Amino acid sequence: MTSFLDLDPADGFGLDNLPYGVFSTGGEPRRVGVRLGDHVVDLAELERAGLIAAAGAGRHPVFAADALNGFMALGADAWDAVRGRLQDLLSADGPADLRDHESLRARAIVPLADVTMHLPARIGDYTDFYSSRQHATNVGTMFRDPDNALLPNWLHLPVGYHGRASSVVVSGTDVVRPSGQQKLDDGPPVFGPSKLLDIELEMGFFVGPGNELGAPIPIADAGRHIFGFVLVNDWSARDLQKWEYVPLGPFLGKSFATSVSPWVVPYAALAPFRIDGEAQDASAGNPEPLPYLRQREPRALDVDLEVALQTPAMRDAGEDAQTIARSNARYLYWSPEQQLTHHTVNGCNARPGDLMASGTISGEEKGSYGSMLELSWRGTDPVAVGAETRTFLRDGDRVVLSGRAERDGTVVGFGTVEGTIRPPLT
Repeated sequence: MTSFLDLDPADGFGLDNLPYGVFSTGGEPRRVGVRLGDHVVDLAELERAGLIAAAGAGRHPVFAADALNGFMALGADAWDAVRGRLQDLLSADGPADLRDHESLRARAIVPLADVTMHLPARIGDYTDFYSSRQHATNVGTMFRDPDNALLPNWLHLPVGYHGRASSVVVSGTDVVRPSGQQKLDDGPPVFGPSKLLDIELEMGFFVGPGNELGAPIPIADAGRHIFGFVLVNDWSARDLQKWEYVPLGPFLGKSFATSVSPWVVPYAALAPFRIDGEAQDASAGNPEPLPYLRQREPRALDVDLEVALQTPAMRDAGEDAQTIARSNARYLYWSPEQQLTHHTVNGCNARPGDLMASGTISGEEKGSYGSMLELSWRGTDPVAVGAETRTFLRDGDRVVLSGRAERDGTVVGFGTVEGTIRPPLT
């Protein structure tokens, strides 16, 4: 598909993508838009002009809103209809309603450089999974038994924990170094700023229509409950986490900040990038999931992911962030659909705008690990960054995660999720 706008087909933000986000310009209210190249198409303006309408919304506008929740709640049929209409309106050979309407184009197509991006949804609940087998194996090897790195439940269900929705922030928000209790090898616990501050390279998805309390989402229907995907950096204080996590799991070591990218890539846009994941049956030496988790269609997503780091010295010297890891979403053992189905199988009700993240994504080689904990192997093997090295993050370090999928001429970009570490407040 070709747009009437002048686009770079390699940037990943053409008509095959059309990711949704919430933006503002100047002192104007927040509203919903889609990214098209270096532009943002103002869906609230198109809605007012009568060029788009979301089925099921009635007379209530869903795009003149400060979050995507209302649109998310309408479901896959409404999403598909709006997406198809936008592709038609924005194509070079589509109707002239927008293309040849000069004043409407001026109002509805905004330069990306002129907008401020905001959290795409009101996030009622946030769940973080642990779905990368190599990451779980690496952590189990470091902290438990190398010969039995995976806990007995890991190959039978998507392990997860409930995170803190209030501290999910949009890309570009600074992250204050957290403080808390730490336990050294000898002696009593001490209180102070985290010394082992880390990142986690993840992908997340937003829930669309939820489910009634007590009514699970079947695996066959799970895809129609997933609105779209974002990049996630679940910042982690490893020293706080190590001391607190037994017996109930992550708490203060995770809840201080989780960063997400501002553009939500539609579920439909990733259909060309579905591939077979690691076999979940005896053919690969793995147990077959219980029937409620069996997913026969391709489960994995072929999305390239990168981690880049810029130190304060690099920034002062005008040097760009340096790539320190390259990974891929294909390394997730449990799919988004399996994650959502398992989350609701006990009757838990998911709601529009809920965020669910994959957990750290790590490949089989050191350069594909998705955390500093793994890249520096628990601090024993420093990572080269410019003329410096890092085991964990220092104040002033800026981390940039990026994502991109490309296959058979179709390119879908995720943009970036960025954050800079600031000193502790206390």
